[in-house]
Amino acid sequence: MTIIYTKKFTVFMHNLRMKYIDSNKLSDPQFKRYTGISWSTFYLMVEQLKMHVPAKGRPPKLSLEDQVLLCLSYWREYRTLFHVAASYGVSEPTASRIVRHVEDCLIRSNLFNLTKNLPEGEGIDWNVVILDATEIPIQRPKKTEEKL
Repeated sequence: MTIIYTKKFTVFMHNLRMKYIDSNKLSDPQFKRYTGISWSTFYLMVEQLKMHVPAKGRPPKLSLEDQVLLCLSYWREYRTLFHVAASYGVSEPTASRIVRHVEDCLIRSNLFNLTKNLPEGEGIDWNVVILDATEIPIQRPKKTEEKL
């Protein structure tokens, strides 16, 4: 299936997404509500990404700020990569590569982490994983039965 992007659709999608230029007008409380982080954390993330910009090759379609915003919207809104990609005017594989690249750069910086608040309990081994693989019998048509 081939998707044909008309100029009208492209303009619509371009206006739909919130780019860094648009989000720059938001106050700190509004930006935190939109992304889940403060402006200072956002700029720190962008600075960490700047250290990993390749010197050669084709320049990316999205600026570093827009790449971070793409990731933040993906993480915060739990939308599919297809929807995030459409909002930012890139393909789904490109959005996936951006998310993976930003995650890898931020993890390598050791400045960003998610706290793990595990429930406390005496004598509980939290390293045990239980999988439920219960098999349920279902009725299937026999090969010799006629099809309706």
